[in-house]
Order: sequence, then C-alpha cells, then structure tokens
Amino acid sequence: MQTMKVFLYSISIIWIHFLTKGQIRVTGQEGDNPISIAVPFVSFAPDSRGSALGDAGVATSPDAQSIHWNNAKLAFIDFNSGLSFSYSPWLGNIVDDMSLNYLTYYKRIDQIQTFGISMRYFDLGEIQLTDVTGLPIGIENPRELSFDATYSRKLTKNLSGGLSIRYIWSNLLGNSTGAPSANAGKSLAFDLGFYYIKPLNISGLDTDLSFGAHISNLGQKISYTSEEFEDFIPANLRIGTALKMKLDEFNSFTFIFDINKLLVPSPPIYERDDNGVIIADLNGNPTISSGKDPNRPFISGTFGSFNDAPRGFSEEMQELTFSVGTEYWYGKIVAARVGYFYEHENKGARKYFTVGFGVRYSTFGLDLSYLIPKDQNNPLGDTLRFSFLFNFNNNEPLDISS
Repeated sequence: MQTMKVFLYSISIIWIHFLTKGQIRVTGQEGDNPISIAVPFVSFAPDSRGSALGDAGVATSPDAQSIHWNNAKLAFIDFNSGLSFSYSPWLGNIVDDMSLNYLTYYKRIDQIQTFGISMRYFDLGEIQLTDVTGLPIGIENPRELSFDATYSRKLTKNLSGGLSIRYIWSNLLGNSTGAPSANAGKSLAFDLGFYYIKPLNISGLDTDLSFGAHISNLGQKISYTSEEFEDFIPANLRIGTALKMKLDEFNSFTFIFDINKLLVPSPPIYERDDNGVIIADLNGNPTISSGKDPNRPFISGTFGSFNDAPRGFSEEMQELTFSVGTEYWYGKIVAARVGYFYEHENKGARKYFTVGFGVRYSTFGLDLSYLIPKDQNNPLGDTLRFSFLFNFNNNEPLDISS
C-alpha cells in the first residue's frame, strides 16, 4: 500500500508541474530553473477580455471579472449588479476533455461599496491510473474548485481597495481507493488589491490614467497526503497601468502594461557528485550548493521569494513576467483586443500573442479570445475562451466620481 500511495502521489505531482507552466519543457538546461507550484488553475487567466490582452488586467476598466485581476476595481463599476460566465477548453492540442470554467457575480451595496463572489472549476479530464507494474486500476476524473467572496470599497475619489477570501479544493486522485492516506488538498487564501484612476486632458484628448496593484492567493501551503509533502500555492504580485485615450465620442484606445512576480521560493541549486546524483547530508536531506531551502513555512517562503534565487538578482529579474495589450472600443458596442505575454526562457519560456473581440448590447456582453504561441506544437496553442456577461442597472447611471 505504501508503494501504491507513493506512486499515485507521484502522478499528482506530475500533473502539478505540467499544469504549472501549461507546456512541455525540457529541464536541466544551463540556467533553467522554473518555479513549481500546486493548484496553478487559480492563477490561470479565466476570462476572454484579460486573456485577449496578453493576460493583463490589473489596471483596466472594471467589469464582472475584476475579482481575478484586481478586486479593488469593483468599487468603480458603473452598474448596480452583474454576472459573467467564462469557458475555455484547456490544452486542446493534447486532450479533448479538459476545461476551465469561471462564474462571477457582483452587487453594488451603495455608491462606494461593492460585494462580489466567484467560483472557478477546473476539470482535468479522465486519467487512466496504473499500479507499479503498469496494470490499469481504473479511470479517474481529477478536478479542482475555488470559491471567493470579495469586498471592494472606494477610499477616496480616485482610489479604491479590495479584499477577497478564497477557499481552494483540489482532488487530483479522483475517487481512487489505492492510496488510503491520499486526500483532496485544501487551502484558504486571500487577495488584496488597490486601484487608482485619474481623469486627465492630454493634448486636448480626454484621458483616463489608472494604476493597479494586486496580491493574490496569499495563503497556506497545500498537501495531498501529509504535512511532509506540502506545496506552495501560486501567491502572486501583479502591478500595472492603463492609459485610455478617448479620440472622439465613439472611438477610444487603451494601452495596458502588467508585471507579475510569483511569491514562491525559487528552487535552489543542489550539490551533485560526478555522476550527477544529488548529494545528501547525514539526515538524508539534499545538500544545497546555492540558494535557500524551499521547504520553509508559508510566511518565510512568500516574503523571502524576493531574494532567494540561487543566481542572485539577475535570476530574480528572470522571474518577472510581462503582459502588454491594446483595447479599442467603438461606441461602447464593439471592441477589438491584441496582446503579448512574455516569460523568460529559464522560468518556463511561455511566450504567446493573443487576440480577441467583444460586443455589448443592452445588458448583454460577449467576449472571445484566441491564443497564438510563438512555438509550434505548444499545448497552449489554439486556446479559445468564451465569456458571457450580464450587467443590470435598475436606476440612473451611478455617479462614481463622488
């Protein structure tokens, strides 16, 4: 049973590492040192608008999906209530039964406060489990869920703050009975966001300049077997800006730029013998040549993630990801979007272009996005996302400038 437990746990770790980067990557290259996390689905771009902008959205105008990108934006939303649903087939170039689903709802309490909830469901499809001899022992359907509750409030005329509490549930082994000590992983986390927007007049053009900062998934480590095998969840710091320029009554352009940093320990470099085998100390622990021990408490790992890269500051900078995007609106009816996402070669090497469009009619909205990877045969290639939005405003348009 112990062997079976370890084998099935290994399956879960393989899924964790594979889904973390969303692509196949050969490790062991010189300088290659990607960060591994559990439950990466809570950090995937869930909606079509943000994903069409190169996975950017911390400082864009508020909408029903703001809970993911920056919960503080909800305080500036100009409808009384609304909901959205997003659906994306996942890794369609490899499998045909994985999907990411995202449901949100928000309700304005008054002129300065807004409440929101959301649910994310990640279906990993069917997986054939085998024992250590390779014999099939059943088919399972791993799945993951998260639930959020968000409170957003205007702090001043131009500044708002937001707080979200998130429950995460991850069942990578389905209903398998082969590993009695293996359980679904559970974690509790929170998000903290700030959003600032300032109307300006630049060269005669009405312009909105906005800034955003958002810390997400700041919470306890997750375990599928025991505390001996705990993994960090994808705590993340996102900062960015957006500049919206209104060319005339009907046409506007928004230019968006986001930077992300995972608040997760960097893997150290371990000492190896002449055969490439990691050298262990007297207690059986691997000997670290450079960097810090990644198996440390949540607080230490999160706040120590800014200076623990084994190759120093240059590697810390490699851990930043960058998103740029442009959004065009005509008459608040039709939108076109393009974007680009960049991750360093040594940290996962995700690089892709994104495109999308949106339409709004009365209370209804529809957004679509499409991902175009730079590399051929990339599992993320041809990723589509669909988002449906409904905004309700029972009264006159809200004055959000007060």
